[in-house]
Amino acid sequence: MTVYIDPPTWPGHGRMWSHLVSDVSYAELHAFAEALGVPRRAFERDHYDIPAHRYAEAVSAGALEVSSREVVRLLHGAGLRRRKRAAQPRSS
Repeated sequence: MTVYIDPPTWPGHGRMWSHLVSDVSYAELHAFAEALGVPRRAFERDHYDIPAHRYAEAVSAGALEVSSREVVRLLHGAGLRRRKRAAQPRSS
């Protein structure tokens, strides 16, 4: 099982975040996150958001450190990238 994590450089909710991804399947990603004790609510479309204080723990558990650019490349290469939907215009 190989999962990847980028550095905690993404701000949100008063802290910095990393992205945890798989280049094989969502099942592999969910299994790793569950073993790490990451709640399923941290999953967003194609990755888990991991707070900076848990980065070293994820790496110790086996996540490979890669750049944010590499995270996107891995997701695209595996066909696992899910982009945010564009905002839908409101109808009157």
